[in-house]
Amino acid sequence: MAGSYRRALQVTVEHYSGWRPSATDIDALKAEGTWNNDWDASLELLRRHGTDVPSRNALIDVFSGFYFGGDPEGDAAEWQGFIGDEPLLVDRAFFEQLTRHQIRWGFVSGAEPPSARYVLQQRLGLKDPPLIAMGDAPDKPDPTGLIRLAEQLSAGEVPRWIAYIGDTVADVHTVLKARERRPELPWRSFAVAPPHITDVSAYHRQLQDAGADRIVGATWDMLPMLLDEPTP
Repeated sequence: MAGSYRRALQVTVEHYSGWRPSATDIDALKAEGTWNNDWDASLELLRRHGTDVPSRNALIDVFSGFYFGGDPEGDAAEWQGFIGDEPLLVDRAFFEQLTRHQIRWGFVSGAEPPSARYVLQQRLGLKDPPLIAMGDAPDKPDPTGLIRLAEQLSAGEVPRWIAYIGDTVADVHTVLKARERRPELPWRSFAVAPPHITDVSAYHRQLQDAGADRIVGATWDMLPMLLDEPTP
């Protein structure tokens, strides 16, 4: 969902300032590891650009208009926004393979629940996937949501490993903070560059410097690594 959120961020900032932040501008902000929430990232870019900053609620309404193009709580079939053009980074077959190998899986997302459910259930065809979305837990890099999901999936068992893949510094920091809070659990941070990145090598270095345990070229590349992951 990163692509459509990024587009909504760009045009929201442009709506208020007349300036459209570039991918480089957004990447530099995201690299700080704090601005995972795109509403707050939009507000921060406006501040740094010297623009009068609207209220958060007003900005959310504008952002949602671009992103959903309709009522976020309404019929998804009527949405006309960027979410309908979101390129998917993985397909249903990936999760079927995880299940076949008895690997439990779920999602911790900074997206709003209607957005996350739409992409996961309608576009990927997943039935009621385990999901922690915006509002279910504090925003990443706070690890509360990730820890909660891990506990839900492990169901009282001691997991061999807990792997989380993300494409931002905040995602990597979420795993590191989970490791600090629950050091007895075998956390693994996998990281992947999002599709808009042009200098993939530099972005991979950024993720690695942030503390990622493994860098992968695509989400599918996780599978053999997970199967080979040694017991801690």
